[in-house]
Amino acid sequence: MLAARGRWRDVRIPGGLAVPALLPPIDLAGVTPRMGAVPAAGEHTEPLLTELGYGPAEIQDLRADRVL
Repeated sequence: MLAARGRWRDVRIPGGLAVPALLPPIDLAGVTPRMGAVPAAGEHTEPLLTELGYGPAEIQDLRADRVL
């Protein structure tokens, strides 16, 4: 039934494979859901920590302490 309604999209996962994924259950008129690639583990860690106010040295310390 979901296939007949066009609810599946292919998305990329780390490693380059494409897998089927369901569209979000709610449709907003005029809004196309974002179905981007799945990020790799840790891919956004440094930009997020930077946005939260951590500096390069603090991030390096977290890596050295195996927190990240």
